[in-house]
Amino acid sequence: MENQNTGDKKFEKFTWTIRNFSKLDTNKRIAIFPKGNKGPDLSIFLDAGGDLANLPDSWNKFAKFKLALINQVNDKMTIIRETEHQFNAHEIDWGFPTFISLNELWKTKGFIVNDTCIIEVEILVNKPKHKNQVDPPNNKIDDKPVKHIDNLLSHEMFTTFGESMDFRGLGKIEQGFVPLLEEVCSRHPSLIDSQKKRTRRFIEWAFTALGRILHFLKTKRVKDMNEDACNQLQILWEELETFKFDLAWLEPHVQSALGMKTCMERTIEVKKMKENVTTLEMETKKLKEKMIEAEVNLEIARRELVKANVGFEECDLDAELGYGGE
Repeated sequence: MENQNTGDKKFEKFTWTIRNFSKLDTNKRIAIFPKGNKGPDLSIFLDAGGDLANLPDSWNKFAKFKLALINQVNDKMTIIRETEHQFNAHEIDWGFPTFISLNELWKTKGFIVNDTCIIEVEILVNKPKHKNQVDPPNNKIDDKPVKHIDNLLSHEMFTTFGESMDFRGLGKIEQGFVPLLEEVCSRHPSLIDSQKKRTRRFIEWAFTALGRILHFLKTKRVKDMNEDACNQLQILWEELETFKFDLAWLEPHVQSALGMKTCMERTIEVKKMKENVTTLEMETKKLKEKMIEAEVNLEIARRELVKANVGFEECDLDAELGYGGE
């Protein structure tokens, strides 16, 4: 396990080396479906199962994490997927059902070496501000099912990324989301009305999910909308839809953002074309200047030639000099 500190937050990194990969038939946590979950793809999930199955309905933990399929031959070909999720007692796993096609997994050199597959997970957690927090005892995940991934999610330090504050008496929401929620709820009162009959915990989940979408749209730029960002937004949107808000006002903005990958790629392509045109225009301008200079020099040379021929009779350079004989 590796720790990477970033202020009051840190990444916990775990490496899972899976030997005899071709012989696996069942899923294990982190959770992996080596022969596909519901299709011909490798499925990888972060599973907060284990002892958490007995937790009360009110239990929930918010996690941001990366899953990586390591290419053991070429690091540049390692596949990394990033996402975030509000784990709860009824939804204890989250990840990617189509991480990579099984065909590509086996045919691409480096993902499976000597029937061994390596998977890494990085989980962003908050440093504890109180109590003595002890890291899980195991540093490496081997072929056996592990518990310290489960334990990590059950730590108190694995909650939210920022301070929480009350939102209109409905529940505690991450502080950074509240101004955004206030703005949209003032414009769309039905957002509040649709949740009034829900439990406090459900309301907190619902507005946290909405806050994550709003924060994403507020902080991301067009240039940020690569394939991973689009996948992340799609996941956040699908999660938000489960809370039954009236999202007709928001959907066009989300769909527009999801379409920005194509727009960004076209914009970059057009930008390169413009730069190419500008370069050619500059080269053409220089060539024209050289042409004008050459024409001026030619005219000067012609005039000098005319002056040189005045009163001068050219001699035949091939004629013999002779010595007076016949």
